[in-house]
Amino acid sequence: MIPVERIRNLAIVAHIDHGKTTLIDSVFRAAHTFRDNQHVAERLMDNNALERERGITIRAKHCTVEWNDYLINIIDTPGHADFSGEVERVLSMVDSVLLLVDANEGPMPQTRYVLMRALRLGLKPIVIINKVDRPNARPDYALNKTFDLFLDLGATDEQAHFPVLYGSGLDGWFVKDLEKEEHTGMDALFQTVVKHVPHPNVDQDGPFLMQVSTLAWNDYIGQIGCGRVLRGTISKGDEFTQFVQRWKDPGSQDEGWDLVNTSKEKCVHLWVTRGLSRIEADKISAGDIVWLAGPSEIGIGDTFSELEDPAAALKPLEIEEPTVSMFFLVNTGPFSGAEGTAIMLRQLKERLTRELRVNVALRMEDLGRSDGVKVSGRGELHLAILIEEMRREGLEFCISRPEVITHEDKNGNTLEPIEQLIIDVPEEYQGIVIEKLARRKGELRAVENAGTNVVRIEFEISTRGLIGYRNEFLTDTRGMGIMASRFVGYGPWRGDIVSRSRGSVISMETGIATAYSIEGLQERAVIFVEPTDRVYNGQIIGENSRPDDLPCNPTKKKALTNHRSSTKDIGVALDVARKLTLEQAMEWIGPDELVEVTPKSVRMRKAILDSEVRKKAQKAQTGIYRSANVASAPPPA
Repeated sequence: MIPVERIRNLAIVAHIDHGKTTLIDSVFRAAHTFRDNQHVAERLMDNNALERERGITIRAKHCTVEWNDYLINIIDTPGHADFSGEVERVLSMVDSVLLLVDANEGPMPQTRYVLMRALRLGLKPIVIINKVDRPNARPDYALNKTFDLFLDLGATDEQAHFPVLYGSGLDGWFVKDLEKEEHTGMDALFQTVVKHVPHPNVDQDGPFLMQVSTLAWNDYIGQIGCGRVLRGTISKGDEFTQFVQRWKDPGSQDEGWDLVNTSKEKCVHLWVTRGLSRIEADKISAGDIVWLAGPSEIGIGDTFSELEDPAAALKPLEIEEPTVSMFFLVNTGPFSGAEGTAIMLRQLKERLTRELRVNVALRMEDLGRSDGVKVSGRGELHLAILIEEMRREGLEFCISRPEVITHEDKNGNTLEPIEQLIIDVPEEYQGIVIEKLARRKGELRAVENAGTNVVRIEFEISTRGLIGYRNEFLTDTRGMGIMASRFVGYGPWRGDIVSRSRGSVISMETGIATAYSIEGLQERAVIFVEPTDRVYNGQIIGENSRPDDLPCNPTKKKALTNHRSSTKDIGVALDVARKLTLEQAMEWIGPDELVEVTPKSVRMRKAILDSEVRKKAQKAQTGIYRSANVASAPPPA
């Protein structure tokens, strides 16, 4: 066991794409964690295929490095706001954070969020101004803005007197003074961590105490809990008491939490992390971050204690509630089972239940529907990642349009989630951006021009107003704009928002799409399918140029007679079909439409495939989701 005085526990937090995972690669190289001739992939902590493809961190991950006889536990956290639930709970395991700030962009919305959580826990951050080697780097600007952010968040004098390092995580160097020191090596980073990160303040001689901060699952072992040992030691085979506590309902009169269950459990397996690997241990002591298996059910915030007194139970961890929900439905389309495994409702629930064991920011509700369940998450990307993982497992299912989760205040007024939106865009596009967001009930808060032909615009807008805007934003700014948002709280209902002004092109037949039919349709619509694609009745094959839906027959063939030349169709010119990604399809569909997800395809369809039944539903002015009390709340009376 390593002496607690030589243990350092810290997390790396930052906005998305500010270089957290790349920094850890350089830390591994500088600490010689791997052999000099060993092949090591880039962004080593992103071990999930989706993380590597998208270039983002989805799950918080734990690793360790050794430097001058010090054991440094490092937790790589996600930078996207949709996965901030991962950040909230891992901060309870560490004694400090490395706050990365891009030298060009400065603090962004997620920077504010993660710093706020760290300051509330009393942590003293170390600020790293990263990417100072870039042509447009402004390290002094980034540092000043970061200091202002500390003051805005109410940092104490001790927290605001933070150490600062400058460097490049990609090139592997950090220094305390950009002008006086040579731009090589990571020693300045290690020295700063050892000097300014306190060792764990724990009692190694007292009775065992640990709180679960992260969950994992193993099909052979079961639930595994991860956390920092706060007191004492534990060995394999030792018994302990598990205290399960949960926060009270926010609507209840009493605040606080309740002790739900107490049980006697046995420690079956113990692991510690060394490098990137989990190593099984026979005994662990206070101060280290460990993995423990034994109890059949483990939850975030559960307390493991050697004492049986309920007073030993620790305060449960706070995890913010989901803001967006959608329905996961059984695929009832004509092509069900053709490209993957068609699952029943029971199998859909089982898969989502497995996800709930490790994805604590996710919620599942069974509203009694025979064809699906309601799933809630922290944002569209949070749910899209789950959907993508499920389709890669070979499953087929349908999803509805994302809807915001609303609440009611004491006076009965409807409240909806509100986000802070920051946009960096070239000057020539700021007019169209402000106009489009104003239509979506966004409120302009600030405009900042740094003199580099890039304008930073800050809005306050409802989450509902952002759904469906991201693709429109990229089109309006020719792909040169950067948009970032974070959830800031609940506010009054902003009224009706028209997010889509164009209707759908709907197939009336099942068959093979033909070039002859598509050629005529593309004059008044944007088409999503190509010739030879299979389509079915009720499938959405394009976007109409007008607000109304356009039924059509994309399988129509040209009548052949002996009066036409056999080579006449060679010169048919077709536009390139627009292929929507999963996230784009989720944002594009309307309230009465679904996205059909299979391992090979992403299709859009009407919730009611039969056109006659659909017309009757429209005449009755009701939708399949309104009648089923789906997630979105109606506007207040």
